[in-house]
Amino acid sequence: MKIAVTYENGEIFQHFGHTEQFKIYEVEDGKIVSSQVIGSNGSGHGALAELLGNNAIDVVICGGIGGGAVAALEQRGIELCAGASGSADEAVAAYLRGELTSTGANCDHHHGEEHSCGDHDCGSGECGSDCGSGCAGCHSGPTIEGKNVGKTCKTHYRGTFNDGTQFDSSYDRGEPLEFVCGAGMMIPGYDAAVANMDVGEVINIHLMPSEAYGEADPRAILTVEIARMPGAEGLHVGDQVYLQNVQGQPIPVRVTAMDDTMITFDANHEMAGKELNFTIELVEVR
Repeated sequence: MKIAVTYENGEIFQHFGHTEQFKIYEVEDGKIVSSQVIGSNGSGHGALAELLGNNAIDVVICGGIGGGAVAALEQRGIELCAGASGSADEAVAAYLRGELTSTGANCDHHHGEEHSCGDHDCGSGECGSDCGSGCAGCHSGPTIEGKNVGKTCKTHYRGTFNDGTQFDSSYDRGEPLEFVCGAGMMIPGYDAAVANMDVGEVINIHLMPSEAYGEADPRAILTVEIARMPGAEGLHVGDQVYLQNVQGQPIPVRVTAMDDTMITFDANHEMAGKELNFTIELVEVR
């Protein structure tokens, strides 16, 4: 397994699309056997995703990341752990112990405090994100038990809403999803289902929001005056950007409403409150 971390001076660089370096960790049997720092060889999420794919990266650990970058990584079958901060080495060690959780999933809006757009230009279309599709955003949840917990699993899956609409499929990408079972990389219901599967087995599961991306939290919705947020006048409904909380942490949000004077941001995951269905095929366990 290869893990890439957005990197700057020993720390996790907080903006994926602008990182100038990655630290690459080679992992065998759950232990780091080597590491090296490489240049990004260009900026922008498309170029970075291509670079990671060419280096056979399995997992990316980063701070903030945009929606376009999430999709680009998905297309290459690269798992994503967003919202991490601090020492790159310590984050990888925590990931391998199954202890890494996503700060991005714990949105901390302080209503009444001044919010600002992150370091990106609000109108650029490069900022903002949610916590990775396929649950690659390191969702924390209750401890699960099963014979596959702690092992690296590869699964093919197809995800649908209750009306039958498909929202994601590893079959369409032609690459199975790889993750460490029980490490918090997956939504709880998916993790729990795989924990006791046999290789070659195919199951169908139905997940309530509490087993997936949780219920939508009204406290994660913020409406402010456009005049208080320079650059916000160039946004449109559906755009994804960063706000900052009072600790300076980037919080990914979506623009959900806007008029001449007010703009509304929603930090809930776009899948929050939804029931999800998965067909899961366990391809490999090691």
